[in-house]
Amino acid sequence: MSRKVVRSSKFRHVFGQALKADQCYDDIRISQMTWDSNFCSVNPKFVAMIVDASGGGAFIVLPLSKTGRIDMSLPTVCGHTGPVLDIEFCPHNDNIIASGSEDCSVMIWEIPDGGLISPLKDPVVKLDGHSKRVGILSWHPTAHNVLMSAGCDNVVILWNVVHGEAVVRIDSVHTDLIYSACWNRNGSQILTSCKDKKLRVLDPRKGSVICEKDKPHEGSRPVRAVFVSDGKILTTGFSRMSERQVALWDPKNFGEPLTLQELDTSSGVLLPFFDPDTGIVYLCGKGDSSIRYFEVTDEAPYVHYLSMYSSKESQKGMGYMPKRGLEVNKCEIARFYKLHERKCEPIVMTVPRKSDLFQEDLYPDTIGPEPSVEADDWFSGKNGEPILISLKDGFVATTKNKEFKVIRKHRNPLEMIEQLTQQVSELESK
Repeated sequence: MSRKVVRSSKFRHVFGQALKADQCYDDIRISQMTWDSNFCSVNPKFVAMIVDASGGGAFIVLPLSKTGRIDMSLPTVCGHTGPVLDIEFCPHNDNIIASGSEDCSVMIWEIPDGGLISPLKDPVVKLDGHSKRVGILSWHPTAHNVLMSAGCDNVVILWNVVHGEAVVRIDSVHTDLIYSACWNRNGSQILTSCKDKKLRVLDPRKGSVICEKDKPHEGSRPVRAVFVSDGKILTTGFSRMSERQVALWDPKNFGEPLTLQELDTSSGVLLPFFDPDTGIVYLCGKGDSSIRYFEVTDEAPYVHYLSMYSSKESQKGMGYMPKRGLEVNKCEIARFYKLHERKCEPIVMTVPRKSDLFQEDLYPDTIGPEPSVEADDWFSGKNGEPILISLKDGFVATTKNKEFKVIRKHRNPLEMIEQLTQQVSELESK
C-alpha cells in the first residue's frame, strides 16, 4: 500500500525499550491459567502479579524498587480458595487492590507501604454475589470505592466496597460469557463485549442498554472493547477467516465502523490499552512477542499505525502504569510490565527529544488519584469528571492515603437469618 504523504505526528518515532536485567523481577512463577486477563496490575508504588499456587489462588505484590531475583519464600496474598483470574489496584488509593477468583468471590486487600512481610490471608472486605468464577474487575475512574465485577454467570455487579454490598446487579442483559467490561472516562457508561457477538453500552445505575452493536467482528473468537476519545469505541476481534482486526465505532451511528483494519493471523486475543492524554492505543496480544501502537485521531482513517515493539519472548500478561508513575524528564509516555514464564520485564515507551526540559505537549494535565465523587452520591445519580493534575514537577502525593474503613450497614435481622440458613445448607450439601 503506497502512501504519498507521510502524516505528521509527534508520536511517529515513539520507541519501546526493555529495561536491563537488573531492573526486572526474576524467578516468579506466573500463573498458568488460560484466562484472558492482564494477570498484572501496577501503580506508582507496587507491581502485582498472579502466580501459581498450590491449594488455592495467590498473587504477589512487590514494591516497584524490589527488582532482581525474587525469593521463592516471598509472602503472597493467598486468601482465595480457587485460582485468581484478575487483579486491579484502586486508582484512588495505591495500597488497595481487588482480586477476582474461580471461587466466585471478589476480595479487597490493603497492602502495607513497604510491601508484605507475612502471607496475607484476610481481606479487608469479601464480596459475595456471583454464582460462577469472577474473571473481570474494574474500579470506577472517578467515584470513590465503586467496583465493577463480571463473572462467568453472565452477571455484572456494581459494588459499594465500603459497605461491602452489591448495589446494582445487571443479570438480564448478557445471554452468554462476558469477554470485557470497562468504564468511560467519567464512569457514566459501561461498555461490554459478549460471547453472544454483541457490543453493548449500558447505563450502569439503571442496568439498561443505551445502544448495542451486533457482530462488531465476524469471527467467533473473543472481542475486546474500550472507550477512546470523544466517546468513540475501539474494538479488537477476528474476521471470519480468523484474521485479527481492530475497528473504531461511533456509538451515535453503530451501523458501519469508522475504520476496520486487518492486522495478522495470530490467534492471541489483543488487549487494548488506551491513553487519553496522547490518543495512543497499545495492542498487546496474549502469547505475542510484540506491542503494536496506533494513534486515534479525528481524521480518516482515524486509527493510524505508528510502530511496533518486538522482542524474542512472548507475553503471558501485561500491566499498564498510570501516567503519574512515569518519568517525565525522560519523555516516557507509557510503561508496560510484561509477564514472561518466570519473570516480569518493564518496557518503556519514549518519544525521542533532545531537550531535558518538561515537554508540555507530551504531558497535558492527566487524571490524578483524587476521586471526584463518593460512592453513595454516585449511586444516587451524581457524576464527577476526573480531577486532573500536572506532571510538570513529577507526581508527588500531597495527600496521605485515606485510611480504608469498612462501614457495614445495619441489616434486617430476617435477612441475616436467611443468609445464615443458606450458608448452613450449602455447607451440609458439601
